[in-house]
Amino acid sequence: MSKLTIYSNGTCTKCKGALELLQEKGIPHDVRWYMADPITEDELRGLMMKLHLTPAEMVKKNEQLYMDQYRNANLSDDEWIKVLLGNPELLVRPIVVKGDIAIIARPAEKLLEII
Repeated sequence: MSKLTIYSNGTCTKCKGALELLQEKGIPHDVRWYMADPITEDELRGLMMKLHLTPAEMVKKNEQLYMDQYRNANLSDDEWIKVLLGNPELLVRPIVVKGDIAIIARPAEKLLEII
């Protein structure tokens, strides 16, 4: 069985909920603290492929930064990738990865789909 990796922002309540659920269920996992250790472009592209999402779909649209600077932006995929790499707080989360599949664990119980 592949170990789970959760991409987590330490200040995000949804991430905390997903981590608590993993701990409650005793599910082995690694935590990728992407705010402290920046995500790479290859890593981000890999997550997009596993999630079957475009860069624009990976953006957390209720963040103040998005609303202030990007809400009306008409950006290419490569431009959105640069935005996400430069502003990791905009990355939708938590992302849970198991092998070649990934989900956005919102709500946290959704992560149980890939166990």
